[in-house]
Amino acid sequence: MDESVFDKLQEECAIFGIYGHPEAGNLTYLGLYALQHRGQEASGIVTYDGNTFYQEKGTGLVADIFSEDRLRKLKGNAAIGHNRYSTTGDNCLENVQPLMVNYALGTLGMVHNGNLINASFLRDEMEAYGAIFQSSMDSEVIIHLIAHSRQERLVQRIVDACERVRGAYSLLFLSEEGLIGVRDPYGVRPLCLGKMKEGYVLASETCAFDLIDAEYVRDIEPGEIVQINEKGVFSFKPFTKVSPAQCVFEYVYFSRPDSRVFDRNVYHIRKRLGMELAREGEIKADIVIPVPDSGVPAALGFAEASKIPYDTGLIRNHYVGRTFIEPQQSIRHFGVKIKLNAVREILDGKRVVVVDDSIVRGTTSRKIVKMIRAAGAKEIHVRISSPPIISPCFYGIDTPTRQELVASSHSVEEIRKYITADSLSYLSTEGMFRAVYNSDSGENRHFCTACFSGNYPIPFTGEEIIQLGLFEEREP
Repeated sequence: MDESVFDKLQEECAIFGIYGHPEAGNLTYLGLYALQHRGQEASGIVTYDGNTFYQEKGTGLVADIFSEDRLRKLKGNAAIGHNRYSTTGDNCLENVQPLMVNYALGTLGMVHNGNLINASFLRDEMEAYGAIFQSSMDSEVIIHLIAHSRQERLVQRIVDACERVRGAYSLLFLSEEGLIGVRDPYGVRPLCLGKMKEGYVLASETCAFDLIDAEYVRDIEPGEIVQINEKGVFSFKPFTKVSPAQCVFEYVYFSRPDSRVFDRNVYHIRKRLGMELAREGEIKADIVIPVPDSGVPAALGFAEASKIPYDTGLIRNHYVGRTFIEPQQSIRHFGVKIKLNAVREILDGKRVVVVDDSIVRGTTSRKIVKMIRAAGAKEIHVRISSPPIISPCFYGIDTPTRQELVASSHSVEEIRKYITADSLSYLSTEGMFRAVYNSDSGENRHFCTACFSGNYPIPFTGEEIIQLGLFEEREP
């Protein structure tokens, strides 16, 4: 990863669908705009007017891709859209969703948020029987499985396909039969249902509903399929029931704080994460500051619980482009400085608590600590509102390899020395779940914690372990 990019896990993807509204294309554009934080590499929309499917897609940000001319071409009262962050497959136009195919039952469009752990195995198997793939995305495997199914109805073919794939998936399909949404049996990735005066919407997060004045109805349940057409909304639960394993990192970092995800408000949980963090370890300090923007709710919670004043000691530049031209005479910590600046008037001579949501490689945390110290801070105490990340994710998050995750091979004290902080503490796993459930119990009942624990809820076969490099040697 470029050092100018924050040292964070990268978002997965965003999906949005709408049925029964005359401005389906425009509303999908707005929904994707609200979900831009989940993927910034590419975006696409497909619409249907009852006779013809229309498609527009490109690489870049939503507002840059969809001009007024392109949006006018997206006719119809049904649509699906996708924002991409590539977890599998290169960032090229062939890999931009929605995927569109013509097959035995008509035309089908699909968008996918997640990652399939057995995609390579299934792809090799289908290619051996003559299948031709147009992209390098794992999502295309699902389309081929649907096309090869001998079931008479699309929903039945989708069930067939989903019973063969393994991993995390929230899916939307657009066809002549209407809009179909699917959430995998573990419910790893979010998907929710909303209602408008005209029609229904499906989206990764509720912040997309707020922008278009849609009312949140409920989450799509793990293992549920919903079909929306002119007759209404129909629900099916065809898959074998398993224990839910929703991604807890949606609360830590990925989701927008104003969203309701897994039927809980993200902002309130992030604030409680900070409160639990403060309760787990007392610290004497003069101010609490966040690493903006993701650390703000937790820092507010930490300040409230610790009774230490909150302030804004780091200012973020919100107008940074994707590439920077650095002067030939190198500037120290240029990549971080172009995004963040320390406020000397706030930090000088102070004992500072710096709250962030996570540490991945540690390189950015190290630069931030040095920046704060250069601004005159007397002491710097780093507090992280999640447990140490020790394992990569294979369920739709672009995680560094195990060797690149600093906590996989270094103790908290070693990480503290590396980032040059005076102290470092992480939130415990029990504290994280006390915050998630807003209760005294720290027991996990519904969430995947693989990145924190190394315990993967969707079991791997031997071949999948080899293909994913799951248990590679750790560097000392």
